[in-house]
Amino acid sequence: MARVTDSPPGLDLDALRKHLDDAVPGLVTGPLDGAVIAGGRSNLTYTVTDGVTTWVVRRPPLGHVLATAHDMGREHRVMAALHGTAVPVPAMVHLCLDADVIGAPFYVMEHVRGAVLRDPESLAALGPERVRALAFRLMDTLADLHAVDPAAVGLHDFGRPDGFNARQVSRWRRQLDGSRSRDLPGIDALAGRLAATAPEVSAASIVHGDFRLDNTLVDTAHGDRVAAVLDWEMSTLGDPLADLGLHVLYLGTPMPAARGSHDPVTTVPGHPTTEQLITRYAERSGRDCTGLGWYTAMSAFKLAVILEGVHYRYTQGKTVGAGFDTIGARVQPLVDRGLAALPREQG
Repeated sequence: MARVTDSPPGLDLDALRKHLDDAVPGLVTGPLDGAVIAGGRSNLTYTVTDGVTTWVVRRPPLGHVLATAHDMGREHRVMAALHGTAVPVPAMVHLCLDADVIGAPFYVMEHVRGAVLRDPESLAALGPERVRALAFRLMDTLADLHAVDPAAVGLHDFGRPDGFNARQVSRWRRQLDGSRSRDLPGIDALAGRLAATAPEVSAASIVHGDFRLDNTLVDTAHGDRVAAVLDWEMSTLGDPLADLGLHVLYLGTPMPAARGSHDPVTTVPGHPTTEQLITRYAERSGRDCTGLGWYTAMSAFKLAVILEGVHYRYTQGKTVGAGFDTIGARVQPLVDRGLAALPREQG
């Protein structure tokens, strides 16, 4: 991560310092230095330091912000609510919804030490035994999230679980329409089949919405514990199997931020099979995990739409950082994977 002396793209450090001095007096003790944290393809994330303390700042991407996406208040609220539960999240420091301060709403949170394992090589470096233990620990973290009582942490009104799956199809159809710039064979057929077969939610929970290994920080210096779950921009109340279906999709698909090898993470020596991880989640959560085909297909559609939105922003010159030129090529395989995941009798 390259350091910078001037303000990084999208974050005016002088304006941030002035605002924090007024809103949280005494928090900042000197001039701010900041850098973009590489790897993200949606909201922008920065490390910011005054030379004594380091924080993390999150803001929406530059340009082309779709309705309901990139909600800073929502991310801040869910992490503030989960802090202190079995789900590891950073402590929240400050939320600013005034877009005039830096050009967009943003929030500041605690900087948590840990590694982001973005690719098979980084994971394989742990060795087979640690890889296996970490993969199961991630499943336990997901089950712990789904065990949190939303009402007990003040999130009773965080979403509408009834009709969640059908609304998800409609929502991501709308997001797709907001980012259409080319033909994607089969994507409308996939959306139609998902809408026609959407299951009812059996037992609602807090849903992360993008749960995967590289949306966590792993404390490799202290037993490979999951130090923090990050990137809550799509969290809501809904069907927990949506998180599981997406995680299953990621297990068999190169991660969107992957570098180096493009092999699925399940090919890393020591990594459990998808079936073993589903069994672990089912045992830990007590949930019925049959019928995951629809959820995996829905996840493929959702991820295809997300990456198509990133590709659209790239074509408009609205992205920051490297690697965006390869995102567009990853959309069509996800559409094909989604169609293949739906049981034939549902077609």
